[in-house]
Amino acid sequence: MQLHFSPSMRSVTISSSNGFTDLMKIKVAARHISYRTLFHTILILAFLLPFVFILTALVTLEGVNKCSSFDCLGRRLGPKLLGRGDASGRLVKDFYNILSQVNTEQVPTDLKIPDNFTQLVSELNSNTYSAKDFAIILKGMMERSERDIRESKLQELMNKHFAASSVPKGIHCLSLRLTDEYSSNAHARRQLPSPELLPLLSDNSYYHFILSTDNILAASVVVTSAVQSSLTPEKIVFHVITDKKTYAGMHSWFALNPISPAIVEVKGVHQFDWLTRDNVPVLEAMENHNGIRNYYHGNHISGANLGDNTTPRLFASKLQARSPKYISLLNHLRIYLPELFPNLDKVVFLDDDVVIQRDLSPLWEIDLNGKVNGAVETCKGEDSGVMSKRFKNYFNFSHPLVAKSLDPNECAWAYGMNVFDLHAWRKTNIRETYHEWFKENLRSNLTLWKLGTLPPALIAFRGHFQPIEPSWHMLGLGYQKNTSIQSVIEAAVIHYNGQSKPWLQIGYEHLRPFWSKYVNYSNEFVKNCHILES
Repeated sequence: MQLHFSPSMRSVTISSSNGFTDLMKIKVAARHISYRTLFHTILILAFLLPFVFILTALVTLEGVNKCSSFDCLGRRLGPKLLGRGDASGRLVKDFYNILSQVNTEQVPTDLKIPDNFTQLVSELNSNTYSAKDFAIILKGMMERSERDIRESKLQELMNKHFAASSVPKGIHCLSLRLTDEYSSNAHARRQLPSPELLPLLSDNSYYHFILSTDNILAASVVVTSAVQSSLTPEKIVFHVITDKKTYAGMHSWFALNPISPAIVEVKGVHQFDWLTRDNVPVLEAMENHNGIRNYYHGNHISGANLGDNTTPRLFASKLQARSPKYISLLNHLRIYLPELFPNLDKVVFLDDDVVIQRDLSPLWEIDLNGKVNGAVETCKGEDSGVMSKRFKNYFNFSHPLVAKSLDPNECAWAYGMNVFDLHAWRKTNIRETYHEWFKENLRSNLTLWKLGTLPPALIAFRGHFQPIEPSWHMLGLGYQKNTSIQSVIEAAVIHYNGQSKPWLQIGYEHLRPFWSKYVNYSNEFVKNCHILES
């Protein structure tokens, strides 16, 4: 844009940059306008013209038809100079109002809904729809997508539940081969531990660990990780308890693969004389109660009451609560430790889905302040997905007995790594309280709680629980995919509680190496059974 002044300063011409088109021409009459007035006029034009130029550029860049006259520019720039926008804002507001109206209406069942966005565009090109018709079609497409996503998620949860409840082929193979080895190889049947070490099984100067499991591979990882992480492995004694069908294979493994210098004892539940139906009412209830059999061994899908309003989270919770592991005697054994090990004073009880990464001998030095159970609380911590468990997460507080007896906001604690003072335990009625509430839940048709052995233990250990430092026990590696790797590295014990066990295909790949590094993949039985390796 250029300014041209006539020699007499009586005319000013404003032209385009190429000099051919005159945008504005001002003639000045000498007798009417002074030079001072002209000077002020030029200053005002110099101030306004840059804004005119910018607005003209904006109109061009926005794709508006080319304007060749001030009349056109006026029509285009006038609203902008006056602070008025185009009608797009009003159109958006109108469409929002239509969407709000459609939100309360039902999509007609006979409405033909496009399968994808391309088909939607094609329909709009070939048909004339009102804004409301378009909004209803859009709502129908979104509702169908939501249903498809929900069904896919529920199917995924069902598949994951069955995968978690089954025994992998490799682990089943390992148990069978080791059982066969027990019957054919005298070395696999050798006494554990050797006779000269038997007195150490009840020596309270040693660190006694108790592990209850029917998973041979998992047991080997727990024992191996504990021994390798210990500063004094020669002081470790492991008491491995298993069921009758797994006993031969479990014994074979530790007989053929000694974890020296630690001491390992393997016992089957059938070898404990104390475990009778009179002493363990849980045993009889699990065998004879029809409600329990139907609940845990019946149709899990129909039993979960899958309805239109069932969320994937609720469905997953219902499926998990029906896992058969919750009625396994091995899962209830921890409540009988004082009777099963009458000569021991203090023990650490471990689940089979943990890995020990640090020396645990300091656990025996923790002052439990006269309490029985030292464990990590699960109602406080950085990971709200794992460390947010209170009594209301485990119990049905709509039941009058639960509402009257318990506090929904009371902090829960975790099984998996527990320091038990058996000497103090024997002075309490913890076992009787456990039995009483277990039977009450049976009488209430499993309406007090659904999930496993922890709820009755939370009640039985009330007043007998001592919190310990959270870094001793990290939870959630079996269901929290976004677990902090740094936190895993720093934890003394990591716990794969949840469905995604590290020995399953559904285990999280980035968390499996913390477990698999303790698997002896060079072992003949492990290789022949093609145990999952990461």
